[in-house]
Formats: sequence, C-alpha cells, structure tokens
Amino acid sequence: MPSRRQFLSGSALAFGAAALPAVPAAADVPHGEGAGPGRRRPNVVVILADDLGYGELGAYGQRTIQTPNIDRLAAEGLRFTDAYSSGPVCAPSRCSLLTGLHSGHARVRINPSGDPNSVALRDGDTTFAEVLRARGYRTAIIGKWGFGPEQAGQASHPNARGFEEFYGYMTHGNAHNYYPADLWHNGEKEPVPENAGGKKGAFAPDLFRDRAIDFIKAHRDEPFLLFLTPNVPHAPSDVPSTAPYDGASWPAADKGHAAQVTRLDGYVGSVVSALQDHGLAGSTIVLVTSDNGPHEEGSFNPDLFDANGPLRGYKRNLYEGGVRIPLIAWSPGRIRPGTSDRPTQQTDLLPTLAELAGAPAPRDIDGISIASLLDGGSGSAAAAGHLYWYRLDTGVTRRANEVESGRISRAAEAVRQDGWKAVRFAPGTDRTVPDDQWQVELYDLRSDIGETTDVAAAHPEVAARLVGLMRNSWVDDYEREPFGLRLEAPEILLPGITYTITATLANGSRQIWTGGRLRLRTPREWTVRPITRDGFGRLTPGLSARAEWQVTVPEKTSATTWPLELTVTCTAGGRPLSFRAERTFVPPPPPPAADAYLSDLTWLSAVNGWGPVEIDTSNGKAEAGDGTPISFGGTQYAKGLGVHSHSEVTYHLGGRCTRFSSIVGIDDFSARQNNRGNVIAEVWADETKIFDSGVLRAATGPQPVDVDVTGARLLRLVVRKATESNSFNHTSWANAFVRHANPDT
Repeated sequence: MPSRRQFLSGSALAFGAAALPAVPAAADVPHGEGAGPGRRRPNVVVILADDLGYGELGAYGQRTIQTPNIDRLAAEGLRFTDAYSSGPVCAPSRCSLLTGLHSGHARVRINPSGDPNSVALRDGDTTFAEVLRARGYRTAIIGKWGFGPEQAGQASHPNARGFEEFYGYMTHGNAHNYYPADLWHNGEKEPVPENAGGKKGAFAPDLFRDRAIDFIKAHRDEPFLLFLTPNVPHAPSDVPSTAPYDGASWPAADKGHAAQVTRLDGYVGSVVSALQDHGLAGSTIVLVTSDNGPHEEGSFNPDLFDANGPLRGYKRNLYEGGVRIPLIAWSPGRIRPGTSDRPTQQTDLLPTLAELAGAPAPRDIDGISIASLLDGGSGSAAAAGHLYWYRLDTGVTRRANEVESGRISRAAEAVRQDGWKAVRFAPGTDRTVPDDQWQVELYDLRSDIGETTDVAAAHPEVAARLVGLMRNSWVDDYEREPFGLRLEAPEILLPGITYTITATLANGSRQIWTGGRLRLRTPREWTVRPITRDGFGRLTPGLSARAEWQVTVPEKTSATTWPLELTVTCTAGGRPLSFRAERTFVPPPPPPAADAYLSDLTWLSAVNGWGPVEIDTSNGKAEAGDGTPISFGGTQYAKGLGVHSHSEVTYHLGGRCTRFSSIVGIDDFSARQNNRGNVIAEVWADETKIFDSGVLRAATGPQPVDVDVTGARLLRLVVRKATESNSFNHTSWANAFVRHANPDT
C-alpha cells in the first residue's frame, strides 16, 4: 500500500485555516487522556468467535472442552449471563455488532446465500471503528470480515468502514476455507505460499493471531482498537491438530471442533500475554464473545458437548440457544470481577466503546452504553426497553429444524422484554402477512430459561404487547441520520476532465462540534480550486457542513493510482476529533486504437466478471480465445465475456469508437446446470442506457446487440437478475466488439 508521502500533493489545500483556529488531530492527543476525570481512555480488543455456543466455555458450564485462558478472564473480569447476538446467523449478527442497530433497522438482515453483494455495507453505515478512529485510535480488523464483494476501493471494504488495517477474508463464503491460497491485506490480495496448490501449510486463524500480536506491538504507545475475528469454530472441523483430544473416542468432526475451541482459547491467551508483555493489560479492555449459537454442520454433534448449555435451540433458531452467547469483559484494575444479568445485546458495543473513548456516537442507533460496567463502576447500566431479532435464512440443518417443528425456512421474529420472550413464525417467507397468520409463542425466562413451556394462552395480553413491539421494531428502509465525513466523487475519473469533489460533515451525534478545519490532498499534478464552504465553524446536532472543490485530472500521467484524502478536524465536548475519508482511483487503460474485441482489451473496472476468456479482474494477462468457447444453441463463439449477476464491466473507449455489437444471453453451459436462469442485460454509454434486453432465459435464446457509441468515453455492460430469488444467472456476451471511429489507424 503506498505511503502518504508517495502520493500526496505538495499543493494540497488546507481550506478555512485562516478563519478557524487550528485543532490538533485526534491522533496527536496523549494516550492518557481519558473519557472521564482521571481515567485513561482504554485500548480495546474485541475477539469475536464464529459459531461458538453459550455452553462451549468452561466459564459457562462446559466440562469437556478445555478453555483455561478464557475461563481465567471470566474469573478475573465481568461475565455476562444474559448477553445476546443480534441474529442467529453470521452476517446480520456482525452487521448489528458493528453498527449498533438491531436486525429490524440494520443494513444487513440476512446471510448472503452465495451473493456477497446482498450483504454489502454502504457509506453511512457507521461502525464502531469509524467512531473510535475519529478519536485518534489506530484500528484493525484481523480475520473474517464477511461484507460485500471481493473488491478494493468500495464502500463495503473494511478500509472504507473505519479499519485502517485489514488482514483476512473479505467474504462470508471464503472464510469457510481454513487454508486459503490468498488473504486480503487492505486493498490487495496477498498469496499464502504455504497453501499454494491446495496444500495445508498455514492455518489461517494462526496467521490472524500472529498479525494481531504484531498490531499490538506496533501501536503499544498509542490508543488502539483491535477487532480479532478468527473463523473458529465454524464448520468444517478442520484444524492442524486435534490435540488435546487425539485419544478421545468421538467422531473426527467432534474432535476437530473441540480442538478448534481450545485453539481459540489459545489465541485469547496469546493476545493477553502480548498485552501483558507490553505493559498494556491495565490500560486495555478485552471483550470475548460469539456471533451466534452453536452450529451443527459438517457432521459436528453439538449435543455431545452440550454446546448450548441449558438453552433451547442452535444456530439459525431465535430460541435462546441460537442468540444467547458468551460475553466476557476483562481489564485488571478497571473492570470489577463478577457477573451481570443485564440483558445485553451486541448493539450496545458501539455506544459503549464511544463513551469509553470520549467520542460522540450516532444518536440514531439502538444500542445503549454499558461503559459504567466496564470503567470501574459498581452499579448497573440502563438497559434497552426491549431486544429484537429477525430471521430469514436459506440454510436448513436437522436439529435447528426439529426444534422449530419444521419451521426453519419461515420468516421469524423474537422480542425479549424484561423476563418475557416471544417468538413468532410467519406462514412462509413473507413477513408482511397479517398478525393473525403468524404462530406466536411466549416464554417466561425468569422460571424457564430453556423455553420448554409456551405460556401464550395463559398470558395473551403479554403476547399481544410483545407482538406489537416486533411490528414496531421493523422498518423496511431505515433511513440513517448522516454522521461523520463523506467524500463525494465520481466512481471513475478520466484524464483531461474537470470534476466536482464534495465534502459533507454531518453531526448525527448529541453534541455540538466546533472549530472545523478541512484539508483535501490530491495527486501532485492535479489542479484544485475551492468553490464553497459552509457551516464548519459550529455544527449543532442534526446539521451538516459542506465544501466543494473543482479538480482537473491531467491529460497525461505516469501514476498507477490516483488517491484522494480528505481530513476534517474539530472538537466535541472539548475533545479533538479527526474525520478522514479516502478514495483511490485507477487511471484508465488506453482507449482502443483500432477495431477490437472486448476480450482483447483490459477492462477499467469489473464486478463479477469471469471466464472463459477473462478469468478474473486480472484480465488482459490471458490471450483472447483461451478456455471453453461460449456456446448458444450449439453455436460456439471463441471471443466473449462471462459474468454472474449482478455484474458491471466497464471499458474505456475515450470517444474513439462508433458502434458496439455482441450476442448476449444465458449460455449452453449455464443452461445445462439449471434451466431456471433469467436475467436482464443492459448497455450504457457514459450515463445513458442504450440497450435493454428485457428478460433473457436460456429457453428463449440470446439477443443480438448493435448500438451506437459515438463519442462515448465509457462503455458499461450490466447484467442483473430478473427475479429476486434466482441464483442461476450466469450470462455471456459473445463476440463483444467495438468499431473504431477511424478504422484505418
């Protein structure tokens, strides 16, 4: 990753410096400045296990699997007995944990089902990393991310969501492979040589442990947030060694799973040892938790280990076993040892960390801070009026389905208020059906933690009240109040063009922000001219400040990337804040110099582009015509592009071409896999759509394309699915060809 010194322009603009007092960047604030009088603001380490059940730790009753390190933290710290994830499966749970919104409001409410774009975060989905980074924390996520596509420079990338350091899996699906051939490091994939060619030389969670320790060492003298997300003990039960369970008489999957849990415990021990080695144990809060209840996949038997403890249900269930999870908080000298039965959902994490760091948090979140419990307090922390969950998942596992009497594929909701817990099931996947079509169950957790007795008939008024809370907790499109800094620029920049760059600083907190100062940094050879600035002197809650610049990209450049960096410093409650927004653009390849097949050109950008010619986003490295030819109705075409919706592939024409022609449809190979595929193909010239195929199906054959692209700088090929549930949507552009304006050159 290039350093700032390599790419930042000497003519960078400090905007408004003469009118407003300079404010030190938050990163320059002494580490010892606390969130309250006399209290040092802590480092934070959050360790999130993957599918670790409530009963799989010794501190929560486990008697077979060994977890001595975590058990010691529980004994020396605060153990929560009534802690909850925000969902019974990975993606919605983790989204809520990051953003402080329950699954009736959060951006991600389902698992991806093979499409990472369906669980992508966006600008405005403020994470706890963004909040702490504004207060000068160095931030890292190491391990499983699980949101958005395998693509750098987009809003769902961890670097765009507040984590300045990322090492691990980008997508949910890739995290199921413990021996990956490559892992993401910030904006690039890095090979794991030990795993090349399918070898099992490097166990990814071990690599995450090592990177976490390196991060602690590198930032031991400044405040830091480390979000460590190893993908254990998720299925498969793959682990380098089944020690210390080699001699157990259990099936292989069960031995492997137990070894994964104990290995997780070892990672916790290694991180704590690193903190102690650098004298950071007393100034760091360590949180250990899980994203949902225990799985039963890959032949693992959770009942062998009583993985859900006294609770009913497993991963995917909204009963307690699917959503009640371990939560342990440890910081010697800061956190008082003991237990807490406060109903604590992981939505509480963002406001808690914000308060501990002395940072303003978004005011439109569902979580409530428990900082008083983690900062030396001996009292209690206010709890939410109720906790809400939603579930709609395509996965079906035997035990989870049996617990629900065969209703695992239905939409379901749950609410806990005080000791009451209601769960209800829709007749199908549509949650908008009338209330009288749902099946409602009610449990009294005060006397029935195992949810063995449905008391809805005995307490209809309670059931009705909780159903009302469920109904009111869901918002189809939860409109977030803007928070923090947003940099608006075109997705693609071209040489010789002048663009408008806009900065918006939105105060979505409850505090007044004052003394704003802006700085825009661009590549050295760009021309930058300020246009407007308004509102940065004093920003009250709910208001935004705005600034605009005109930037001109030079006609010629030797740069391989064009980075933009925008920084705004201000104060809130007397404490400095520093917001940063970054975008990195890639200069376009040269436009065609003659008539050309698109398969002979290098694309400018691609989402879901694949073979037979372009194998991945490294296209241009393979010659056209390689791989299996594209075939429609038995007719083969050697030149072409394959895509999987949603797909966008963009080429730089530079105004040099006059026509684009192709044949687009669901190819024979894809049709043989499944004949239900149906998609819509579009062609865009710059910002104008010039072709729409309507619905394409294998049975109806492909469509010819022949459109005028005269003067167009960009050609964009788009494929989107025609029906929401369709996943059989592989599509091909055969003989995709552009005709040059001057064919004699």
